[in-house]
Amino acid sequence: MHEDFFERFDAILGQSRQFALVCHVNPDGDAIGSMLAMSFFLRQKGHQVKMVCPNAFPGFLAWLPGATDILVYDRDEEQSKIAIADAECIILLDFNTLSRSGVLHNEIGKTRCQRVMIDHHRDPDLDHLACYYSDTCVSSASEIVAEIILHYGADRLTQDMATALMVGIMTDTGCFSHSIYHSRTFDLCSFLMEQSIPYPLIHQRIYDSFSENRLRLLGYAINKKMEVLQDFAVAIISLTKNELESFNYQVGDTEGIVNFPLSIEKIKMSVLVTERADQIRLSFRSKGSFSVHELAHKHFKGGGHTNAAGGITTIINMKTTIKRLKAILGEYDELRYDE
Repeated sequence: MHEDFFERFDAILGQSRQFALVCHVNPDGDAIGSMLAMSFFLRQKGHQVKMVCPNAFPGFLAWLPGATDILVYDRDEEQSKIAIADAECIILLDFNTLSRSGVLHNEIGKTRCQRVMIDHHRDPDLDHLACYYSDTCVSSASEIVAEIILHYGADRLTQDMATALMVGIMTDTGCFSHSIYHSRTFDLCSFLMEQSIPYPLIHQRIYDSFSENRLRLLGYAINKKMEVLQDFAVAIISLTKNELESFNYQVGDTEGIVNFPLSIEKIKMSVLVTERADQIRLSFRSKGSFSVHELAHKHFKGGGHTNAAGGITTIINMKTTIKRLKAILGEYDELRYDE
């Protein structure tokens, strides 16, 4: 199915010696996991690799092998620019349009080197790519990277690669609660486990490493800020910039909050709305067949997957954003509350 990708990727691996790996803005476990695993693989094949994130990634991922090698543009601007400018090939991981790379968009746009995209989101921008592996029927970019590594031989998979890939798959499926489209995902995880990765420790470091402030923020979000709508099977949690700051917000502290309202039996969609310096972000989750991708893509310049998507609005007013969101719900009869 992806023979054309491997034919072209083989040619790149045979020519390029300096790679830059780039992930999307606000990196998550899949972005970091797929990037680290790909870096290990490329170095194993004798290439030089630099990894660049647009901004900081969550602290609960900092323990991952190789994470200290990642350049963060917000902190390492000059080194990040040099890494991208010097690259003979740039690999875009876990995003499918340059705008999702945030501040790195312009830096990547200046280059004339080959670009490779490895992603699992819908509606990819395929312009200016030497090759791409785009598959919306997989759990994560990490699942695709696992397939790529295994294509070149199972003996190439190391414990560090397997650890990074397991984190990517685990986090992008909500600990295997959604975005599982076929049994191959579990087959791959079984193979990753055979590399003697410490799964209980990985789970603990991802899900049981909250700071006190993060746990208190979660409690506040559910107790004080969760609104369960009466006419729609929808719950909305909104957090202003001031509210986040009152809990000493750190990158990653809102991770997973959007999932909690879905544990309410009648809820079909959950939305987390957070206010940042220059925009308001919306994170969507759903049950069943309702596509939050379609809603986010149509109304909030975003998208993602059927049951997990994100979007933004530059209307920096929480009340206006919530009012607009509620008005939009009227377009979706399938979200109406079933008596």
